[in-house]
Amino acid sequence: MTSERKIRANRANARASTGPQTTLGRARAARNALRHALSLPVCSNPALSKEVETFAREIAGPGANAEMQEGARRVAEAQIDLRRVRYARHQLLSDALSDPYYDSYANMRMKVKVLGALLRPPDISMETLKFATSTPQGPDKLATILSGEAKQLLAMDRYERRALSRRKFAIRAFDEARRPGSRGCNN
Repeated sequence: MTSERKIRANRANARASTGPQTTLGRARAARNALRHALSLPVCSNPALSKEVETFAREIAGPGANAEMQEGARRVAEAQIDLRRVRYARHQLLSDALSDPYYDSYANMRMKVKVLGALLRPPDISMETLKFATSTPQGPDKLATILSGEAKQLLAMDRYERRALSRRKFAIRAFDEARRPGSRGCNN
């Protein structure tokens, strides 16, 4: 049984963790799930809805019954979701790679700190100035991008795993409906 003291502590903690307090903070939190629009269902976009229906008809084939058409629609939705996630990841990486001035937040903070320290004494070496004004190039740039964008890439990975899982189960259900002798097949 929970003690009265524990109940009071839990209630106090609950009152303290109510989310963002400012209007700006609440607006930012409201957009968290929409950063890449990957949390939105495919059917919320009319162009993607048409694509889902076209793809589902191709999967189900001619003469498919309602159960097979619904299964094909679920497979098509999951496949298009998977494509959306992969496209968003590609876009994130290609935008960062094409930016000639890309640098990670941590590197920029370190450079600002170095420049701040350099502004105090009168002597600045050329090597230090070169470091503070440089941006990563080649393999270093890719490594910087991957480490700097790791949080977003992990989020996209979760969306991709979810879409892969949905597609796997949708394909299994569709195959079951197509199998001769199952209730979803035309004999």
